[in-house]
Amino acid sequence: MKSTASALNRPDPATRFYLFYGPDDAGSRHLATRLLENLGAEKFAVMATAVKTDPALLADEASAMALFGGPRAIWIEPAGDEITDGVASALDAASVESPVIVIAGALRKTSGLVKLAESHPKAAAIISYVPEGRDAEQMTINAGRAEGLRINGDVAARVAADCGNNQAIVAQEVAKFAIYLDAAPDRVRELTHDIVDLLGADSSDGNLTQLGDLALAGNGRALLEEFDRAAIAPSEAIPVVRALQRRLLQLAPLRARVERGERVDGVLTSVGKTLFWKDKSLVQRLLSTWNADGIAQAIERSAALERATILSNEPPVAALGEELVTIARAAGRRR
Repeated sequence: MKSTASALNRPDPATRFYLFYGPDDAGSRHLATRLLENLGAEKFAVMATAVKTDPALLADEASAMALFGGPRAIWIEPAGDEITDGVASALDAASVESPVIVIAGALRKTSGLVKLAESHPKAAAIISYVPEGRDAEQMTINAGRAEGLRINGDVAARVAADCGNNQAIVAQEVAKFAIYLDAAPDRVRELTHDIVDLLGADSSDGNLTQLGDLALAGNGRALLEEFDRAAIAPSEAIPVVRALQRRLLQLAPLRARVERGERVDGVLTSVGKTLFWKDKSLVQRLLSTWNADGIAQAIERSAALERATILSNEPPVAALGEELVTIARAAGRRR
């Protein structure tokens, strides 16, 4: 059956399969993560190739009890029609312990997986489009309301534009604004242009982007040299993290397409002028270095680092350096 994003706030226990698809991969991933949180479940990753090879695997995993007793959800990303038989077996199983969450990208209306998700009473299909204009503005207002922020249309439009209308980045931004303003649903604060000037996604120094790029490329020696040369002030730690996050969120949907079978050079050609020409060779290298799971983990770690930096009274530069070195070492092992 078709579903709306609002239904994810109160998941139906009878729903066994959630399909997130559409051209906005970042939006799909954001909604799927929100569902996972509202389910109170741990992510259990399964590869689409394994389900394609053994369709019964998905039903077996969904029916199995979690080893440590806590709820879990089967997470498959990226995926496409190759897992349709496996999903059908999970939907037809006598009982399941864990729902299946799939992020599938831009599927056609004729997709067997889409048809199954829209027609089966125990499935839900949620499509994500890149929001524009009033939709982007309203998306930002809604994200702010969930965090206890009151955002007028002008400020909402600015935040959305600064974040490239990317729902995942908008959600991160409004969460940071809420932390700074000590906002909550029962403690509403107004977000103003002054606060966006101070903390917004467009406030980072472009030169700081290089630190995250060096880490993601696995260039540890150059990273340490640049880190020492830059002599980062405590107030610059968050802009460095945000520059890293923007690069990761740029890579995530592109890498998802690669893992669905597209060639890296074809993916880069398709994005055209939205990718700065000087960044093309770097992004091409990073797409070959990092897989979707590694990018997702790096996004989660960078978000945790930023939250800790905002809330801590300790100097953040040391923690930032440690995280960048950790990323560089991980990248070095992947090359």
